[in-house]
Formats: sequence, C-alpha cells, structure tokens
Amino acid sequence: MTLVGVLGGGQLGRMLALAGLPLGLRFRFLDPSPRPTAAALGEHVQAAYDDPDALARFVDGLDVVTFEFERVPVETVEWLANHVPVRPGARSLRVCGDRVVEKRFARLIGAPTAPFAEVDDLASLERAVREVGTPAILKTRRDGYDGKGQMRVHEPAAAEAAWRSLGSCPCVLEGFVPFTRELAVLAVRDLKGEVRTWPLVETRHADGILVSAVAPAPRVDEALQAQAQRLAERVTRELDHVGVIAIECFEHEGRLLINEIAPRVHNSGHWTIEGAVTSQFENHLRAVLGLPLGPTGVKGYCGLANVLGQAPERARVLALPGAHLHLYDKPAQPRRKVGHVTVTAPAPELVEERLRELAGVLGPECGARVPAAVGTPGASH
Repeated sequence: MTLVGVLGGGQLGRMLALAGLPLGLRFRFLDPSPRPTAAALGEHVQAAYDDPDALARFVDGLDVVTFEFERVPVETVEWLANHVPVRPGARSLRVCGDRVVEKRFARLIGAPTAPFAEVDDLASLERAVREVGTPAILKTRRDGYDGKGQMRVHEPAAAEAAWRSLGSCPCVLEGFVPFTRELAVLAVRDLKGEVRTWPLVETRHADGILVSAVAPAPRVDEALQAQAQRLAERVTRELDHVGVIAIECFEHEGRLLINEIAPRVHNSGHWTIEGAVTSQFENHLRAVLGLPLGPTGVKGYCGLANVLGQAPERARVLALPGAHLHLYDKPAQPRRKVGHVTVTAPAPELVEERLRELAGVLGPECGARVPAAVGTPGASH
C-alpha cells in the first residue's frame, strides 16, 4: 500500500487523507502539535520540522512527501528530497513562502501585481511609503495568514507604528488596488506538465479571512477564464510545480492581478469536494503520485462558507437544502477556522440564497455573510 508523508497535520492534511483513503493510500503526518486534527486519519510523528531524528523516522518507508502549508523550512524539504520524492518541490516553497520573492517572481514572468516595496528597516520603510504611497497595507514577508501579520497604513505618519506593531520584522508594503472583486485560480499540474484548472472562484473576505466563496464565479466570460488558465500554466511551469496551486487574484479592468500564491491545496477550493467532478484534494494526490488527473469540471453551482470560532448545531446546518458540513475537530477559538459548509444548487441565484440562509445559522462570526468591504479598494489585501 502506498504511504504518503504530509508535512503538517491541520485540516488540509486531514482532507487530503479523506480523499486518499478510498484510493488505498495510507498517510503519515509530521507536526509539532500533540493532537493535530489530521492525526485521526494516519500515523503522527510529533516533532519540529527541523528535528533530524524525527525526519529520519518520518521518511522511513514513504513513497512521496507533500506539504499542507508554507511554514515548513525549505531545508527540511531539501533534506527529504534526497531520500524520497517531494512534490511540490523546494522551489515552490521558497518562492511562495516569502511575499517579496513571490511578487518579484510574478513580475519576472510577466504577471501583474499591486505596487509593492520591500521593508527591512526604518529607512527602507520611508522609501517604500514614498514609492508606493498611502493608503497601503504592510505585511510580514513570512507566515501571515487569515488577516494576521498585516496592518493597514492610511497615511505616511502611521507607517512606523504599523511596522513596530508587526515586530519590526522584514515586511512588504503593498499599494491598494481599486479592484472589482477577488477571484481565485485553482489549478493542478502533473509530472508530465499537464495543467488543468477549475472554474474561477469568487472569494469574499472580512478582516483578511476568507468567509465565503462562489463557484463558478459569476460574470466570467471565456476570455477571463482563458486568462486564468494561461496564468496557471505560466506560474506552475516556471516553478516546476507538481500538485495543486491556488493563485489569489484581484480582478482589475478585466485583468487578473496576482495577490498571493499558495503552493498547495487551499481554502478557496474546498467547494470542489461536493461541487467538482474531482476535488482539489484527490487531484493533488493523483498529481504527486504520478496518477492520471481527474476532470476539473463543476457539478452545478456551489457556495462555500467557513465556520469560524466554534462548531454550529449540526442539525440546523444539515436541514438547509444542499448543505454539506465539514468539521475539523479543532477546539473553539475566536476567528479560528473550525470547519466549512458547502451548499450546492442547480442555479447561481439559489446558491446566494442558501448562503444567506446559512449566515443566520452560523452566527455573526461565521462566513456565509458577504462583507460590506467587498468590491472596495484594498478590502482584503
């Protein structure tokens, strides 16, 4: 039986295992947490990602290694690659794990981004404010997610305080973009270089957290979807990426501007479990194991709502038409993603209606609502 190693044991690792078990795959997770949510579905090696003894135990007998998030040391991936295939590889992790490197990479391959400037100290912060202007958003170069590790800078005088509140660490200053909406490009590339994309997804955020999404995104013509396909092909080819990748974009004047790249399965693709012919999780496993890719077409229309804070009452969620509840077995905590709900429907207007119904069930902190900031400049940078 094939044994897949996963760096990280969070909900993404859990959903990878749920997709892989029916394929006859077994899983081993390396995670420093004493009880990661994915551990219920495979072996768990509890250790730091740079623990040499633990890495030796982890890699023993594995057929392939993949990762579920970017906060894995590149050196770990490089060491493992000397013993077993690691897919995606170190290049995807190195580029996408650093926001400055990522944006420079995007510009290098001809993909547009928001204006940005590197910040390492007070002098470079002052230069960045002059170059990029305000309002802007200051982000840590590494590790920020779900609205963490970022501060809005409304005027030049506020820049220093924002930088110090982030720990005076290396950052990037990004200019606001007057985007129409946010879209996500989800794609998978196999060992032979074939790239398949799912239909564009409209993502909706509040306070930096993805709260809901709709797939296929409304008002997408063939030209915009083709642009997404070309972008995915260019990014994955230049990274030599194998597996699923998510490219978060702003739609601005009919073009897709790259916001961030996640070299892994992604929250904006959770709808594919019920809404696509092949889910992002199954296709990621197919790709990294050298198996044929599955079709990425949709089955009707689908909406996604994240469950934040604490789990809802199951019966109330499941009573909604077309609702599918996924709980991650994580302790309740404000703003933490503890699950998600997908709703399927035969028409896009029904998806929106069911997301609104879901908002009343999940409560004020949860993700079915459409934030007032959607469609405004810089709403979720």
